[in-house]
Amino acid sequence: MNQQSSKKIALVTGGGSGIGRSICLRLAKRNMHILVVDLNIDAANTVMQEINENGGSAQAFAVDVANHQQVAELFATIKKHYAIDILINNAGIAHIGNIENTTESDLDRLYNINVKGVYNCINAAIASMKEKQSGVIINLASVASSVGIADRFAYSMTKGAVLTMTYSVAKDYLSYGIRCNCIAPGRVHTPFVDNFLAQSYPDNQAEMFEKLSKSQPIGRMGKPEEIAGLVDYLCSDDAAFITGSNFPIDGGFVTLNN
Repeated sequence: MNQQSSKKIALVTGGGSGIGRSICLRLAKRNMHILVVDLNIDAANTVMQEINENGGSAQAFAVDVANHQQVAELFATIKKHYAIDILINNAGIAHIGNIENTTESDLDRLYNINVKGVYNCINAAIASMKEKQSGVIINLASVASSVGIADRFAYSMTKGAVLTMTYSVAKDYLSYGIRCNCIAPGRVHTPFVDNFLAQSYPDNQAEMFEKLSKSQPIGRMGKPEEIAGLVDYLCSDDAAFITGSNFPIDGGFVTLNN
């Protein structure tokens, strides 16, 4: 019996930075064993070390979620030691552009990571969840899943797919005790935002940061820790009656921005 067998096992993709990092840290405080999965193994190792040094329990793995074979092999390796209780599909990338300035390679790249990556991980995890007759799957969608946002053609397409995949999986696996929900963040202040501003607006970063912040009716960007708090709730037994739902966490962007 593995020494972590008494803990719930949570796997978080894109767990090495931003929202994923915050989710890992938050769930680790729930006495879960965290599998930090990221394309960047150094980032994953840093989060793993932070968890372990603070009394938690974690391991780090490198994988390209867009690579079906890599994902299948990773989950097969993990299955030798753990049965995954919670899968958080957080890994994803952004793209700015309308259909005219979205190249075929842009579209393929976004699809492979944001859509196929979610498919690959759920496909690899679902059999063992069926065996256990339980499991929680949470997908990171976006406000772009349900409202039109300028210059986000490819990104919106992929996040719309994440939303509808969530509904489909929730419906198909009700009888197996598997819950599947998604979270739709608005703009969240992560290193990605800071890097974007530094590259795109090097001379007026503060002004653009303020403009982006004010695009949420509440007047600021979200914090990664706030997204992690909602994930924490949806993973918990308190959310046992919730499946097939989409949870906007966006400072009022979807309903109040008109």
